[in-house]
Amino acid sequence: MSSHDLSGLVKAYDVRGVVPDPFSEDVARALGAAFAGLIADEGGSRLVTAYDMRESSVPLSRAFAEGAMSQGVSVVEAGLGSTDLLYFASGHLNLPGAMFTASHNPAKYNGIKMCRAGASPIGQATGLAAIRESAERILAAGAPAAETTGDISSVDLLSEYAHYLRSLVDLRGIRPLKVVVDAGNGMGGYTVPVVLGEGLPLEIVPLYFELDGDFPNHEANPLDPANLVDLQKAVVEHKADIGLAFDGDADRCFVVDERGAPVSPSAITALVAVRELAKNPGATIIHNLITSRAVPEIVREHGGNPVRTRVGHSFIKAQMAETGAVFGGEHSAHYYFRDFWRADTGMLAAMHVLAALGESDQPLSSLGADYERYVASGEINSVVDDQGAAVAQVVAAFPEAELDELDGTTLSLGDGSWFNLRASNTEPLLRLNVEAATEERMAEIRDQVLALVRSTPEAS
Repeated sequence: MSSHDLSGLVKAYDVRGVVPDPFSEDVARALGAAFAGLIADEGGSRLVTAYDMRESSVPLSRAFAEGAMSQGVSVVEAGLGSTDLLYFASGHLNLPGAMFTASHNPAKYNGIKMCRAGASPIGQATGLAAIRESAERILAAGAPAAETTGDISSVDLLSEYAHYLRSLVDLRGIRPLKVVVDAGNGMGGYTVPVVLGEGLPLEIVPLYFELDGDFPNHEANPLDPANLVDLQKAVVEHKADIGLAFDGDADRCFVVDERGAPVSPSAITALVAVRELAKNPGATIIHNLITSRAVPEIVREHGGNPVRTRVGHSFIKAQMAETGAVFGGEHSAHYYFRDFWRADTGMLAAMHVLAALGESDQPLSSLGADYERYVASGEINSVVDDQGAAVAQVVAAFPEAELDELDGTTLSLGDGSWFNLRASNTEPLLRLNVEAATEERMAEIRDQVLALVRSTPEAS
């Protein structure tokens, strides 16, 4: 990749790369100028930024601001924050936004998540490709042209963010709960004390609340079971009611019950959906095609309208806008709320779970069991060069199955079991997800499909 080619840095939905090569302050400055150009073309004159705890986040965000101001666009700096705090800022201030974070990636990475006013997402097809091309031209020219200069100001939105979330889920009247929270040295350590702290019947037991972009304790990626071990142990040791784990930028939240057992994101999706349907009878709930089939079942049982979509936040948010859905959930623990500008917020999902638990006299293991109807494999990756051939071989082995190609290949096997194979957009990987009524049936299907996938040439 040349110094002016940003194709490896600007991904499908965001900017993500190693600092300082390829992601340097010069690149951030060019991207800021390009983003400002897009905003100005659409009639805007201000944007808001926020950043996570990584050492590179402040200099990169400041360079980005310099680029934006060089195009006459003013910058409001919200400072340190989680990604959903930036979405709040974008919605609350009605401004385009840029969040500097690499989420759960290792310390050497950083990135930018950009949105239009009202936290409306920007992806390749909705402006990100144009921003990349403009930034490449600016880099090739040497510097952005400064015709007019915008100004810069700062705003502290943490208390307003917390107040807004508390207005959506009232936790004041629930029974007292002991809650272990693993922030993974990420932004949850900054937001949790304010959102879940003063005046609530919650005893917070903090794990790794110290902000540290080097992640000295474990990766801030709770999708990997290895990173939940400390939380699970602490929940049992402290005899806590629940454990919460946030990723690096705190836009995702994972839950463990009082025994230390993980509660699947599909179960959380169903639980939150039921709560939202109680407030909005007959409403639409979005779920991606990897979530458990328990989700649409439970939504229908509670009078809602489940709508299935592809994996990925741009698809979820587009479907929410099109259908007027009140809530959407993904298997990866991203949760989207109409009342939060259709943006994803792990904190609001966590508050719903705390409210449900605190309004019940059951432990979370019993409460969660109502939403866990099937056994899932989790996502299993296989390295496959000829992905098309591997998928064709699998499809041929299940001639009686119902075929669905909404996102990858989903085969429904007639007994309620199903599996999905999806190709990675960036690597020679096939991703397998299996669900069945029993552990034995799930393992049988999983092993059969993996044997087929990995028997193709150059597969492992």
